Amino acid sequence: MKRSLLLALCTFLPAILGAEELRTKLSKLPYRLVYEAYDGDNWELFVMNADGSGKKNLTNTKNRHELYPQASPDGSMICFINDVGAGRKVVRSVCVMKADGTDRRTVAEYARQPFWSADSKLLGYLPQEFRKFNIVDYFSKGLRYYEVASGKDQAHPNAENLHHLYNPSAGAKGKWIASTVHAGMGYKHAILLLESNGSVIHNLQIGGCRPSLSPDGKMIAWGENDHRIAVAELEIEDATPKVGRRLLNIFHPMDKIYHVDWAPDSVHLSFSRGLPSKGDLSKPGTHEAACEMVGIYAKGWDIFVVALPPDEGTTKTINLSTSGPEDFARITENGLSNKESTWLNSPPKR
Repeated sequence: MKRSLLLALCTFLPAILGAEELRTKLSKLPYRLVYEAYDGDNWELFVMNADGSGKKNLTNTKNRHELYPQASPDGSMICFINDVGAGRKVVRSVCVMKADGTDRRTVAEYARQPFWSADSKLLGYLPQEFRKFNIVDYFSKGLRYYEVASGKDQAHPNAENLHHLYNPSAGAKGKWIASTVHAGMGYKHAILLLESNGSVIHNLQIGGCRPSLSPDGKMIAWGENDHRIAVAELEIEDATPKVGRRLLNIFHPMDKIYHVDWAPDSVHLSFSRGLPSKGDLSKPGTHEAACEMVGIYAKGWDIFVVALPPDEGTTKTINLSTSGPEDFARITENGLSNKESTWLNSPPKR
């Protein structure tokens, strides 16, 4: 009996210790995360430490709906979208504020899905296709840059040819923007690399959507489908950039997993996870559509974190339905439509 107990402990103790190890490592990271959540009949932006501790409402507005936060690479600012109104009369605006929630200003109305340049000086965003609101992600036409210091706003040099983009992500060296396109620019659906200040466009020939370029410029993560996030090498300096060797698959057979984002160390990744749904129209400021979309209430969704494994020449798969906490950490637990996490490059608050 004692021998059986000892064997059981030898089997399960590493997993138990591993579960603690990931959260302990996260608690030591010099980063925080900002994310959207639906709290008190209102969309708000929350900030927390990388291990999920120290959660704080960053916006605290009861007459505005803040969503889709994006932290600047230097950790000084956060851009986001702000929704005012209801139904087709919603005005969606791109806004920016300091990382502590102060000095808030509107960048552009009838705009969506902002992103930062690698040097944190420019804020890119997608103008809305038409004034009357539409919930779909790809309801965009063109691309513009806003210079934070001066307030100068100008079109991307190839803006007239950019149509139905969504979820853009800038590269570390500033040359490329990764984005999904749907039913536009001659594509049915694709993940593209767009030249940041030119007209060159490359189709990365991978399925899925919502790409995120690693801060070190060497990798790309994206949602391969509703239930799988992929991470692969990105040969971005080649004459024809292409996706290389697969490094990591994150998978769940039933839950949707979306909104992958890189930590500044290019090792840790956060994402949203929850059951499929189409929203809840009884909640003010929300809409009805697929729950992963911006502005859709996603009941039971939370934020999770994984770490890129050491490179051993193989592809690791983390099955979230069977893997233990040594492989992933759930860092929100209230299920209040916690989505769209972004890593803030600033010290944790204790």
